[in-house]
Amino acid sequence: MSTDAGTPNKVQKLAPTEVSSEGDESHEDGFDPFTQKALEDIDSCQNEIDALNEKASEEILRVEQKYNKLRKPHFHKRNKLIQKIQNFWVTAFVNHPQISAILDEEEEECLHYLHTVEVEEFEDIKSGYKILFHFSPNPYFNNTVLCKEFHLATTGDPASKSSTVEWKDGMDLTKRAQQQGMNRKRKHGFSRTFFNWFLDNQDPSADDIAEVIKDDMWPNPLQYYLAPDIEVEENGISDEEGDESVVVVGDEDDDDDDIIEGEEVYEVEDGDMDDDDDEIDETVESIEEEEEEGDVEVLDGEGEDDDEDGVELDEGEAPTEPGATETGGPEGEAKGGE
Repeated sequence: MSTDAGTPNKVQKLAPTEVSSEGDESHEDGFDPFTQKALEDIDSCQNEIDALNEKASEEILRVEQKYNKLRKPHFHKRNKLIQKIQNFWVTAFVNHPQISAILDEEEEECLHYLHTVEVEEFEDIKSGYKILFHFSPNPYFNNTVLCKEFHLATTGDPASKSSTVEWKDGMDLTKRAQQQGMNRKRKHGFSRTFFNWFLDNQDPSADDIAEVIKDDMWPNPLQYYLAPDIEVEENGISDEEGDESVVVVGDEDDDDDDIIEGEEVYEVEDGDMDDDDDEIDETVESIEEEEEEGDVEVLDGEGEDDDEDGVELDEGEAPTEPGATETGGPEGEAKGGE
């Protein structure tokens, strides 16, 4: 029945469209006047939204430019401090999952001479940025600075260019890697090394390593330098906490044992803990039976002393004069009675 009821509604909805398309040639897309008016209003509203988005982008760009200038002295200060730590950048690169994936062993040795990394965005930000690698004198090449720049070409398409690496004789790491026939499995499905990436400018729009360095490594390299230490420290803290918890538990168990030994009658009567010791259970049961029979008034007094001192029953010091214990007097008075 639901199908039959739905069909007439559908026909009635389409009927005006057919009439309007035949009677009014202005509706080439087949929309009825009501729908056409709604679409025009939506388009007008969307144009207003797009204008706001464009205005927001311009304001965001100005804010980014402002804070780029404010961040520069802090980046400069950070680089000065980083230079005090030996092998800072190569350690950070090795700890980064994507950058380490393209690092060859010999390249890793070469990057031990890398003492400073800088990312400089162009003033208008939109037009591009450059990554600079500052090296100490090394046995691999003569350059002290290697730069890879990304910018917009005259056509408006992304473009990039790299410094020419002045390799020393027999130290061209790109050729040596090819000669060694590297077949390491990499995330990108082919053998790509750090210097191969640096010199590759075929497809700048797909340069994921440059984006990683600019947007991930450069903002906070310290997190990657400390990555293994943080993991070890966390494990160490957890182990220490585990050891401390064991000690605490042991202390609590010892305290519980002391309470059981000193206040076994009190604790069982109050029902605060279940004791698995058969001897204690038997002792408690025998005391309770004697109390019910009314034959051990002395033990009643002794139980009160146990609540206060916690050790009288175990030491077996029972008063000899019933009168002293019936009054509930202190242990000293009972002994005085003797």
